[in-house]
Amino acid sequence: MADDSGQTAGDGPFRVFCFATQGSGGNEEARIVTLLSAFSLTIWPYDRTARVREVWRLLGALRRQRPDLVVMEGSGSPGGIAIMLARLLFGMPYLVSSGDAIAPFLTMHYPLLKPGFFLYEKLLCRLSSGFIGWTPYLVGRAITYGAPRGVTAAGFSHHPRRGDARAKMRAALNIPDDAIVFGLLGALVWTESRQYCYGLELVQALRTAHREDVYVLIVGDGTGKRRLEQLAGDQLGARIVMPGRCSLDEVPAYLAAMDLGSLPQSVDPVGALRYTTKIAEYVSAGLPLITSQIPFAYDFDAEWILRLPGANPWDLEYVAALGRLMATIQRPEIGRLRGLVPDSLPEFDADRQQARVTAFVSDLLHARRAVKLEHAP
Repeated sequence: MADDSGQTAGDGPFRVFCFATQGSGGNEEARIVTLLSAFSLTIWPYDRTARVREVWRLLGALRRQRPDLVVMEGSGSPGGIAIMLARLLFGMPYLVSSGDAIAPFLTMHYPLLKPGFFLYEKLLCRLSSGFIGWTPYLVGRAITYGAPRGVTAAGFSHHPRRGDARAKMRAALNIPDDAIVFGLLGALVWTESRQYCYGLELVQALRTAHREDVYVLIVGDGTGKRRLEQLAGDQLGARIVMPGRCSLDEVPAYLAAMDLGSLPQSVDPVGALRYTTKIAEYVSAGLPLITSQIPFAYDFDAEWILRLPGANPWDLEYVAALGRLMATIQRPEIGRLRGLVPDSLPEFDADRQQARVTAFVSDLLHARRAVKLEHAP
């Protein structure tokens, strides 16, 4: 971990201080650093376990360094409180970048704190200088809550397709070459209020699909992994394969072992407003997507996006539809769908997003500099 000065990168004309509330060294930090690479960056080693202490560490660092702009990736309240205090105490501008509707997402984990979370989100937007949303829906929400400007940066993948890794990975996982594999890669975090985590619908659906050639591959770890393993029962290690967490370098190989990628989302203010990072990863691997009837599933007018009915991926209607798909889909149809997946999508192009965010931040900072010069004695 870096010291209290943070790590530095870039040599642009403006000094930008950034951090990710998911923690130092993670995917979200890598995302925001890529988007802001045109600027002189201080990358703060955010400690998500420190909570209250992190508020004061951040505030102290901002007071000492006085950057031109602060950018927070994520919605964690210690980081948000720190940048709001910096705005009120030091007049320091900040941007928020998020892939979730902040209050609904936090409420999902702590329902009793709902009023406080909505107040937090509104204040965070209103005191900000702008919002970087992972979807245009989130940008619109932030502007409605008071953010003065916004830009969309939908996520991206740096992983090339690894079709050559398919046979080797399947052999390592004891999955036959001719099996049909429904897969998911992500954090398996159990949400108590919904009795759900990613992958639950795959396990439930497989147990209703009586086909020996259909497998489920769930790559990831978290508080829900043990529950999924228990539900898998005698199919765990047989037709339900759960290898656990993988490194970023291993992602393309695991995706190559899949035939279809599951993207379960609820049709509500949490799921419906999202484009998750997995979309870019699945497209880069050439995987057709299975999801619910969320706006994203219609935005691209793509036959390779399969929409299932049901308000939530834990609904019986959704699980039943997924089970029917598992029971009926054949390899020629999978081949046809895979052939329709583009090599990339402009919406998930890293260079385009980096250029877009650079222009957005530059315009903001040049405008602030012009105002300061105008009012200078």
